[in-house]
Amino acid sequence: MAARTTILKLGGELIERPDDRQRLARQIVRLAADGPLVVVHGGGRTIDAELAIRGIPRRTVDGLRVTDGPTLDVVVSVLAGLLNTQLVAAVSAAGGRGVGLTGADALIGLVRPAPPHQAATGGTVDLGLVGAPLDAGAPELLLDLVARGYVPIVASLGASADGELYNVNADTWAAHLAAALGADRLMVAGGTPGVLDAQGATIDLLDRDDIERLVRSGEASAGMVAKLDACRRAATAGVADVRIVDGRGPGPITESRGTRIVAAHGRPNPEQTTDDAPAGPRWHERLSGHPR
Repeated sequence: MAARTTILKLGGELIERPDDRQRLARQIVRLAADGPLVVVHGGGRTIDAELAIRGIPRRTVDGLRVTDGPTLDVVVSVLAGLLNTQLVAAVSAAGGRGVGLTGADALIGLVRPAPPHQAATGGTVDLGLVGAPLDAGAPELLLDLVARGYVPIVASLGASADGELYNVNADTWAAHLAAALGADRLMVAGGTPGVLDAQGATIDLLDRDDIERLVRSGEASAGMVAKLDACRRAATAGVADVRIVDGRGPGPITESRGTRIVAAHGRPNPEQTTDDAPAGPRWHERLSGHPR
């Protein structure tokens, strides 16, 4: 039986402190030993802190950062510079073979400018220098690295075909990669135990209709809206196991139940739909013949 292949998205709040990075680095090494793994990370709180230091206003809508030129400079310096390098170093210290990347490397994160965003509260917002991932097939660089036993650790930045850099929401980027690579599992780890109901309890299972209801009613927090939309897209593109989980605990992230996202209640996630990019070839097919 082929090993399960995983995209692990880490919220920036999980990798700010050295102790947390070391704990997660050990988990990443164990997870990579069990099967192909790509890690995607954000860095929202660290970006916010740096914006404040520089006196640059912060603006977000539905969990998406409105990005102008000065904001993008901060995003690039924090994600591609500070946080990515720190996480790669922690994985290496834990015995792993981490490789730090952004979407600009070999254009694994090919994007176009994101269209105006229809806010959950109504109205249209220009997101500025935010990229929407393009369906360009499975990123060969990631396949090559994983086939040789490396763990790609990817900061959530993209690049256009003409070489312009763009901010990319980390949840959106992770979900896109999960579909493009035909991953078996997408784990979106953050600072909550999943999606919470009005009483603060974790919701075990959500399908696309449930997600639409949560967003329309305003029950989903602004930061959760982008996560839910990204997970919905991954599920409808054929990723079988999509979960929003708590990344703060001492136990393995993969054992956290969290909230599972499915295409529809009562049936498995389909291989593809007409409104989302199809899942790519399964990794065990792409990696056959490549020793790890």
